[in-house]
Amino acid sequence: MSKGRQTRRNIVARAIGVASTLGLEKVTIGNLARDMSMSKSGLFAHFKSKEQLQLAILQEAAERFVEIVVSPALMQPRGEPRIRALFENWCNWINSLPGGCVFLKAASEVDDFPGPLRKYLVQTQRDWVDTLAGAGRIATEEGHFRSDLDCTQFAYEAQGIFCAHQIFGRLLGDKSAGDRLRIAYESLIARSR
Repeated sequence: MSKGRQTRRNIVARAIGVASTLGLEKVTIGNLARDMSMSKSGLFAHFKSKEQLQLAILQEAAERFVEIVVSPALMQPRGEPRIRALFENWCNWINSLPGGCVFLKAASEVDDFPGPLRKYLVQTQRDWVDTLAGAGRIATEEGHFRSDLDCTQFAYEAQGIFCAHQIFGRLLGDKSAGDRLRIAYESLIARSR
């Protein structure tokens, strides 16, 4: 990997942490340059605009999400074991970031603003929901879940559990959020059988 490419990766890695804590809008070239002990122009040369930096953050976060959450789960047996792996890996994902899930944080910032950031975020979230629904379909095919399961509803509820966890744990500071997350997840699994 070239030095420039490695520098870019290091910048984006630092920016993901800031974005998960403060949001995409708070990631500025000036603040990031200071944090990385770089000049603004040196950092700017890697991205050309704040929007390109923000898009790079979402792209790198999506790659990490696949690496941490999805890919290892696909190594598990089809059906409920794979769904359980997706859940556990997702928990590892949110705990790996200082401010929780960068996608959930970004969603509230870009949901009303058309453009490349929103478009990319929408696609990543659709991919994730499709992954959850697909895992539900496979669990149905394997006989782990009931045959009449609405897999789109399953994905909706699973994503809702993750969103609720972010709000209760991060925003409300509820110390029982982790326990509630697991209770809600087990309830969803039980209702899906």
